[in-house]
Amino acid sequence: MDVSDSNLGSSARVILITAAFVVVVAGIKASVDLMVPFLLSVFIATIALSPTVWLENRGVPGALAISIVMVGILIALVGLGALVVQSGGAFTEKVPFYQERLTTLMNDSIALLARYNIPIPGDLVSLINPGTALTMAGSTLRGLGNALSNGLLILLTVIFILGEAASFPKKLRHILNEPDGQLPHFSQFAVNMNRYIVLKTSVSVVTGVVVSLYLMFLGVDFPILWGLLAFLLNFVPTIGSIIAAVPAVLVALIQLGPLTALFTVIGYLAVNLIMGNAVEPRFMGRGLGLSTLVVFLSLVFWGWVLGPVGMILSVPLTMTAKLAFEAHPDTLWLAILLGPPIEEPEVPQDEAAQ
Repeated sequence: MDVSDSNLGSSARVILITAAFVVVVAGIKASVDLMVPFLLSVFIATIALSPTVWLENRGVPGALAISIVMVGILIALVGLGALVVQSGGAFTEKVPFYQERLTTLMNDSIALLARYNIPIPGDLVSLINPGTALTMAGSTLRGLGNALSNGLLILLTVIFILGEAASFPKKLRHILNEPDGQLPHFSQFAVNMNRYIVLKTSVSVVTGVVVSLYLMFLGVDFPILWGLLAFLLNFVPTIGSIIAAVPAVLVALIQLGPLTALFTVIGYLAVNLIMGNAVEPRFMGRGLGLSTLVVFLSLVFWGWVLGPVGMILSVPLTMTAKLAFEAHPDTLWLAILLGPPIEEPEVPQDEAAQ
């Protein structure tokens, strides 16, 4: 009887947790217009915290340090918004032309293959939409532009977050059950998250600048736009760099021909190999603390819930959820599932033989 009651209680708890999760996700998705600016504010505040603390450590008063950093952020947001509006608008006007040219190139390629007795199934042809990548690039930029349209709200929220940052550890000490044991865990997470976001942003900026200069050298249309897209999608793990490269390669193919498109592919590969395999591991150390599968699934999930901005913030949001799961013994197993594979300790050969 006790075992049955225990099983029933466990089942009821699982159902309750699942229902609560569905309700929370539905609420976030319903309030996406409010959640996206707020999450962007937290993201920007995390980046701004490092220079603010650096200025304060050098004797600059807190209010003045926040003001200096906010002026820099304002200039960056205004410049980013101007690039999105100007380049994105010009690109959107040419999308129909690009799509038409891509369709013509695809039809010519199919006809050429048919001439050499290499048939392409009709079902496959109907599924191929060469303009999808261009449309996706435009929608990503529009999503960012819509988020940045709430610039005043974002800036005010960042100011208040920075103003409260110093008192946050004291508040945590009062609300935690075991502050001496749990507070270092929160502090370490905050340090790791801040380090990840700052370094990832720096690497993304370098990636975007290099891509823009390289495409400008090749003569591809809208090089600044493709550099901006490379900067944004560099935050998207695993597939972000691929998504960023596809529209630029297609435009190079349409505008300048196959040879330039090939050089564009080579340039993207070189930049991402150097940044992803040499620069990032050197400065970011041991990685994200997340499973590769979880990183990909979080990209899909947060992209579905929050749109393009959710894809960019998928890793920080998932790492935050992992921290919340680690903080309670009942959900520790979820944090372990989200983490990387567990390496079993090596057993000495003498002990293994016994």
